[in-house]
Amino acid sequence: MLLAGLSAGALGTAAAATAPRVTPETYFTNDTQIPGAGYYHAPFRGFFPLPYNHFDPTRKMYFYGGQWGPEPHRSIVNLSAPTPEAARQAEAVRTDNIPRSGFGSTSRSHFVPS
Repeated sequence: MLLAGLSAGALGTAAAATAPRVTPETYFTNDTQIPGAGYYHAPFRGFFPLPYNHFDPTRKMYFYGGQWGPEPHRSIVNLSAPTPEAARQAEAVRTDNIPRSGFGSTSRSHFVPS
């Protein structure tokens, strides 16, 4: 069990580290999340702090493209590339591409007697 948990954690970290760069030529689907940049809203070609068509029960409104509306946004666009400015901003604030080295490693193991 412990080994499976460590393996899953290592794979999750590896997957995050290999997320695609955000460029105007990279296509993303709705709600692709880039850590630090937010969620991609394909019809609006940008990243936002909440998922596309997120419903807030307190406001009784939906969030899309940086605004709130009384009904979910409807669009046939569910895949697009970000604008050059949105790509630049997302790359500047993303938190999953920080080079890591030095103190820790998940490749080591320790025996803990039971």
